[in-house]
Amino acid sequence: MSSPVRRVLIVLPAYNEEGSIAEVLNEIRSHHPSVECLVVDDGSADATALVARRVGVPVARLPFNLGVGGAMRLGFRYALEEGFDAVVQVDADGQHDPAAVPALLKELGAADIVVGARFAGVGTYEASGLRRVAMRVIAAVLSRTAKTKLTDATSGFKACGPRAIALFADHMPAEYLGDTVEALVIAARAGMRIVQVPVSMRARTAGRPSHNPIKSAVYLVRAFVALGFAFLRPAPHVRDAEGTVHP
Repeated sequence: MSSPVRRVLIVLPAYNEEGSIAEVLNEIRSHHPSVECLVVDDGSADATALVARRVGVPVARLPFNLGVGGAMRLGFRYALEEGFDAVVQVDADGQHDPAAVPALLKELGAADIVVGARFAGVGTYEASGLRRVAMRVIAAVLSRTAKTKLTDATSGFKACGPRAIALFADHMPAEYLGDTVEALVIAARAGMRIVQVPVSMRARTAGRPSHNPIKSAVYLVRAFVALGFAFLRPAPHVRDAEGTVHP
């Protein structure tokens, strides 16, 4: 992991984000004009794919909604096939600040996965009620599993190096919270090194948030179910660059 990152792909899983996707893509280009992007349209019923293509960004379309994990698995497979050295996951709703991407990539020199953490001393993002309790407990469990301090195990703002790209191209789960909680458990059990960097999270630029206080109890139950399934799955095998499988 000591070699510098060469080719970077920013993957944006998008579901009904026609109101925000153009602004997000233009902001990414303004900060990182040489970085390639891929929008994965996760079965949207609106013009998300059309708007992204008008901006000049390639789009991979799923025939129906699989969730962020399913969309990201497609993105990782594309990155693996096209020889990218790093994948950065960025939300299509504008919550992730593209200006923070270099800070994530910088840490890939010594790690396989870098998590942009919301609860690490930067920004004012807050989660309330049972949802915040669930986040704290899950972060504590993941910290023990990954043998490093993680304050935000549910962040979708992440950078992945070559080993993690190969792992997630085969093993990224599509279930609820699969791209966050379960993916980190899978990575830790596969021997990946995971670190975090503090980031500031922003409000959505359009559309509706996926959670609200009324759904906190449901989130709590589903989060711990996702965590349980993550530990029940067999430890994954990882392909190297030549396609050889390693335990």
